[in-house]
Amino acid sequence: MDFNIYTDVHKFYEDTRGVLVPYEAQNMIILGNIMIGVTGADKSGWRDPANWFMAVVKDGENIKLTAVMTPPHNLTLFATDNAADDKTLERLIEGLLDNGVSIPGVMTEKSLAERFVSMYGGKKGVKHEIKMSQRIYELTRVNDVPDVGALRPAEDRDMAFLPYWAEGFYSECSGTPYIIGKDADAYRTHIASGRTYILEDGGAPVSMAKITREMHTVCGVAFVYTPPYFRGRGYATSCVAGVSRIILERGYQKCSLYTDLKNPVSNSIYQKIGYIPVCDSLEIKFTFDK
Repeated sequence: MDFNIYTDVHKFYEDTRGVLVPYEAQNMIILGNIMIGVTGADKSGWRDPANWFMAVVKDGENIKLTAVMTPPHNLTLFATDNAADDKTLERLIEGLLDNGVSIPGVMTEKSLAERFVSMYGGKKGVKHEIKMSQRIYELTRVNDVPDVGALRPAEDRDMAFLPYWAEGFYSECSGTPYIIGKDADAYRTHIASGRTYILEDGGAPVSMAKITREMHTVCGVAFVYTPPYFRGRGYATSCVAGVSRIILERGYQKCSLYTDLKNPVSNSIYQKIGYIPVCDSLEIKFTFDK
């Protein structure tokens, strides 16, 4: 088997799209990142492909495994047709070690993540911690759910509360401290993108969601947040349903999103809207022995 590293994101996309696109919902992160690199419209932070690690493991002409890392984020993997085998993983790990590629962790489909961690840990001598157990969902039709409030795109006036909601979202998702940053531009990007939506009830903002990862036939939904005071009133359901309808009306065949399996409420909400489980995914952090 061959281990090939890429430095040209366009060539990487050309070679891997055939194995990634048939599983677009599952590959929302890995494929979405590659497409961000291909467009090159935003090279801020981790988005510059010049800093990425991109590789495949091939058996002859057939790609068996695709790997992408956008530092400082984790390595993301996809086994073609979800058919990983130990020989392929061994070749990947050999390639990582031989080329001195350091990875902070891995995020991928659950069984692949578990096998990779077991094999990589044995070779590299690392400990690991599961940071998040997730489930990937996809939707092709929005169920009939009650419309609560009115949905609208985020506007400049929303800066009065959007930074607080954003930090609430980040804090709850990652367990990081709730700290409002001083860089207003970091929050204004959500408004400038034109993809963040606010749900209002009686003129008061009550929930939000964002369109992300616009791919070939699938578009992602993320950044879903309802302040604690407004929860339990159907706002998140109405907001996500509305954003999902917008995506389908734009011609996409499916919507996709990630959920934290520790949050039964959000998983229940999404299934009520019409989201169907695709697979489970693990986000794992490595700790290297000194």
